[in-house]
Amino acid sequence: MFVGIDVAKAEVVVAVSPSGETWTSATTAAGLRALAKRLRRLAPELIVLEPSGGYELPVLEALLEAELRVSLVLPERVRDYARSQGQRAKTDALDARVLAQYAAQLQAPRRAVLVPAQRALVRLVLRRQQIDGMLAAERQRLDQDSLYRDSPIRADIEETIAYLEAKLQDLDRDLTATIAAEPTWAATAALLRSVPGVGPVTAATLLACVPELGTLSRHQIAALIGVAPMARESGRWKGQRRITGGRAMVRKVLYMAALVASRFNPPLRAFYERLRAHGKNAKQALTACMRKLLVLLNALLKTQQPWHCPALTTA
Repeated sequence: MFVGIDVAKAEVVVAVSPSGETWTSATTAAGLRALAKRLRRLAPELIVLEPSGGYELPVLEALLEAELRVSLVLPERVRDYARSQGQRAKTDALDARVLAQYAAQLQAPRRAVLVPAQRALVRLVLRRQQIDGMLAAERQRLDQDSLYRDSPIRADIEETIAYLEAKLQDLDRDLTATIAAEPTWAATAALLRSVPGVGPVTAATLLACVPELGTLSRHQIAALIGVAPMARESGRWKGQRRITGGRAMVRKVLYMAALVASRFNPPLRAFYERLRAHGKNAKQALTACMRKLLVLLNALLKTQQPWHCPALTTA
């Protein structure tokens, strides 16, 4: 028995394969607890759902809390599967059925059941990104408001910014304390932060969102996060390679880490400058630095050895 769940803001649509049973559940706390209880009675082999702008997180939390086997899958893979089955119509119920069939036939990898401390770390990292996004928006509003003399809302925006900055500091302290309370995390964070460019936020995000780091090959970890350039070729036509899929939340912090590393990490700075000298634009060079940095961090966790700056040679 396999289950597909299509997630929306107010409700989820659940489909069971092969029985074809479907139902809806509210995304309230009570509704999700009842959903997890009902699915636990069914004891499905695997439950599959897609990312949905963050609305999937409470659903995922409820399922993991009930120790159900659940996998978060890439939407584009599911749509490709639906098209391969001749399914082009799109409704919530149809999407849920496709997800259940995808789970049954393709055997999507299972997501490990996270311990409470791990789930708490994920929530803290997600909340920090939310506050950081709100802070960026308010700072932009303040900049735009400076065009108006004697604005009646400037003081309110400044007050909101001060509040959000204080909340960001509180979250940083909570992240530091949560990681320090787990000896394994503290040691792993120290290894990650031994690389110039990797700060506490990047380390915390990798700990929370990439538990696979250090267990995969360089190609697998790059594809998992979505920093591996994908070829686009057909016959004599050769398109520009692009990154796609992966874990957007991780890529966001990895981009900032690569930006810092391209300035202050000697090997990555040399790599970035070499790419720019060979005609790559800044975005392409930084994307390559993201991949190189991720592969480096993956290797550090495999060997459990801190980073040491290699001797640079000049051509």
